[in-house]
Amino acid sequence: MNAPAGSASKTPRAELELAVGLASAAGRRPDNQDFAAYHIPDEPALSHVGAAFVVADGVGGHKGGRVAAELGVRGFLEGYYALPDTLGVEPLAARALGAINRWIHAQGQCDTHLTGMASTLSAVIIRGRLLHSVHLGDTRIYRLRAGRLACLTQDHTLKHPDQQHVLYRALGIEAEARADHAVHSLQPSDRILICSDGLYGAVREPVIQRILAENLAAEHTAERLLAAALESGSQDNITALIVDILDVPRANQGDFEREIAPYAQIALPKIGSTIDGFYVLRVISNGQYSRLYLAEDRMQPNHPARVLKFPQPRAASDAEYRQAFVREAMIGQQVNSPWIVPTLSLSPGRQTALYSVMPYFEGRTLAQFIAAHHPIDRNTGIGLALKLCKAVYALHRQRIIHRDIKPENIFLLHDGGLKLLDLGAAHLPGWETPFEQAGTLESIPGTPSFMAPEQFQHERGNIASDIYSLGVTLFFMFTRHYPYGEIEPFTTPRFAKRKRLNHYRADLPVWLDRLCHQCVSDNPAERPQDSMELAFELEQGQAGNANTKPAFTPLLARNPLLFWQVVSGLLWVAWLATLIIKW
Repeated sequence: MNAPAGSASKTPRAELELAVGLASAAGRRPDNQDFAAYHIPDEPALSHVGAAFVVADGVGGHKGGRVAAELGVRGFLEGYYALPDTLGVEPLAARALGAINRWIHAQGQCDTHLTGMASTLSAVIIRGRLLHSVHLGDTRIYRLRAGRLACLTQDHTLKHPDQQHVLYRALGIEAEARADHAVHSLQPSDRILICSDGLYGAVREPVIQRILAENLAAEHTAERLLAAALESGSQDNITALIVDILDVPRANQGDFEREIAPYAQIALPKIGSTIDGFYVLRVISNGQYSRLYLAEDRMQPNHPARVLKFPQPRAASDAEYRQAFVREAMIGQQVNSPWIVPTLSLSPGRQTALYSVMPYFEGRTLAQFIAAHHPIDRNTGIGLALKLCKAVYALHRQRIIHRDIKPENIFLLHDGGLKLLDLGAAHLPGWETPFEQAGTLESIPGTPSFMAPEQFQHERGNIASDIYSLGVTLFFMFTRHYPYGEIEPFTTPRFAKRKRLNHYRADLPVWLDRLCHQCVSDNPAERPQDSMELAFELEQGQAGNANTKPAFTPLLARNPLLFWQVVSGLLWVAWLATLIIKW
């Protein structure tokens, strides 16, 4: 019999969204000595203490095995949620387990009807973006991720072939519980299985993996596992508790800062060295602030290729660089988009130094592509521009401003995809560093030749400034020139005169010249409202529906010197006419 401590199968909010399936059967035994339960509290308790899932298996051959299992599960849940959540997950779990273990042990010593009562117990506590496991005995916790099954616990049984069923740790065996505690990362689409030995003892792990990977509802999958165990001849009680991770909370600035705080700068790794299981193959790029390496993840099957990003020694101690490092990692984990390079999470305890891990993609930057293919034809350029507009829009939908859009930060994949790079300068809602608050020109990130005029007046970055940078990028892609000329760092340009696209590329259509001119206007109100409006205009132009008339540009904007010469001339003529009339 199984008695869930919480009846809801899904959490009420999407920050942490779970689906649960629970099935248990006596099997070929006269009674069921397994017991399982779970509790998913409502917000805000869910964020503070998390959801708990527990499976216990009463030790056979002892009186009161079923009693021990039920007491263990109920006592653990009641104790965990009764204690103050300020203790932290591991101390909370340890205290709750210790209290019920001492009571069960004492009852087994003094009550003749319950002599030697004991039970295994495996608990999963999901809090925020982490899975905390508490384990005693030979119940097990599995995690299915990307189709691969991993056992997160080790059985507390003797290793001798003839004594593998003999437990040396279990709830109630000793006066003090010696449980294993571990912390694991969580990702959306992870599937967790907590089960008794009646399941895994009869069903081989490849079969368990296959059934879990079928992606049936959690409840149906639990029933499928029980049926598979019975078909395989299980002689024991069988319990399967499945937790599907549908979504996890987004990490906030404080979470990432706490994660990165313990990491220290180390000397840049050498080719052929290994760090935290990553075998370093070669240097991909070596910039002013960071160095990127291609590496193999030797701790994963098939050794997938990864990119390791290390700060340069001179930059790692800089507070602003560390903030940028945190920002980039945070965006890489938060924004699930084909246009953004994700930052990969490592299992807790694996990382020992300051670096970030990303997937490896074959390709080259837009800057490299421009250098190799100049002049870029209209169709190729517009195709790239449309992809870039969609990538920028993916950030803007999340209220994230890139602030450093330029060809060097745009990566073109060999398969035709596009990725935005270098999100360390990005602006996130609610995240303003002390450096930015200073309000100086040096505090505004970006590359001068691609920065909007208002950014030189201390605008910290918005959609309009990103559109300007996008426009300059398109202008440079077609011409290898800047509309206002190249701007040197630490200077304040006048933005008095800008070149037209057709000044360098007379072969390009008038509507494209007009659109680029609009994007790089020194007046933010004249630019497209967002990158999707720009994409629409590009598509309309390609389809032949764009306005083909050149946009009217006042003489003052086209040639300020000639404008004032004409004005001066007219004033002189007017003055001269006044003199003649008086005479």
